[in-house]
Amino acid sequence: MPRIVNLYKANSQLSSLVEEAAERREVIVTKAGMPRARLVLPRSPHGAPGGSMDRICVAADFDAPLPADVLDGFIGRKR
Repeated sequence: MPRIVNLYKANSQLSSLVEEAAERREVIVTKAGMPRARLVLPRSPHGAPGGSMDRICVAADFDAPLPADVLDGFIGRKR
């Protein structure tokens, strides 16, 4: 559940709120009771949360030919 903070409090505690967002805890900033901003951990260029520290692994057979039945499914051919 996100933490809800009014704009005045967020202004005086921005540094600690940013640290909360960095720990994957969402913070909603409100003004007059209406949501105005959301602090969350940014996504990496690959769409995964956590910024540039995320890593991916590629299987050794990544570019191996697909099995015939799988390939047929992609092109719409029925066996």
